Amino acid sequence: MKQEIMTIISQQQLAPRIFQMTLTGDLVKEMDKPGQFIHIKVPRADMLLRRPISINQINKEAKTCTIIYRTEGDGTKVFSELTTGDSLDVMGPLGNGFDVDCLTSGQKAYVIGGGIGIPPMYELSKQLKQNGIEVIHFLGYASKDVAYFQDEFIALGDTRFATDDGSFGVEGNVGNLLLDAIQKEQPDAVYACGANGMLKMVAQVFSDNPNVFLSLEQRMACGMGACYACVCHVPDDETGVKSVKVCDEGPIFRANEVVL
Repeated sequence: MKQEIMTIISQQQLAPRIFQMTLTGDLVKEMDKPGQFIHIKVPRADMLLRRPISINQINKEAKTCTIIYRTEGDGTKVFSELTTGDSLDVMGPLGNGFDVDCLTSGQKAYVIGGGIGIPPMYELSKQLKQNGIEVIHFLGYASKDVAYFQDEFIALGDTRFATDDGSFGVEGNVGNLLLDAIQKEQPDAVYACGANGMLKMVAQVFSDNPNVFLSLEQRMACGMGACYACVCHVPDDETGVKSVKVCDEGPIFRANEVVL
């Protein structure tokens, strides 16, 4: 993990409250694993806590990384108002990333994303495809209006969509897509990122699969495991006090390692 002042080379709005930002800097040399995140300082004196944002794309040749984020509060609103040439104080890459080495060429992976949990799944899918893995994407959005990055996933492989209101793809959550898919085929590994309810569903549907990897969404403070603000409980703990830290021990865990 390193810290650097990175430069914004592009920013665009993809959907309501959804922005894509590309940064350049030497920090990209440290980025390898899909699912890791960067910790960004808000360029405003009254905002002390950094904002953790997952890495959407890594381009080592161009020395760039891309993030996709949703404006939730004042901090991310400040990010959305920055333009090309502006600088950001960035720490990273942080977290453990997805395990892409548990599969061999010719095997099949389900890549599942919901809402703002979709961005890190793109770099994951790219790396899986480079390793000869057949990837099937299951992406869920609230509605067609807030859907984004569809064409990019389609370019990587089979991509299936669901929206809560049925305005795009199958009506309902991605669980409807998964239940239909597993009637015809079973994946060798499952990767998911999204809201806790979606992750619980994925863990239940694939409870017999040992290779189910979940990216947990938790509010973070330090991002380095020092403050214990983002803990998650572990199974088979009768005391209820054992936990793991999402920021440095995660954010990726096997489904059987955590209690959702």
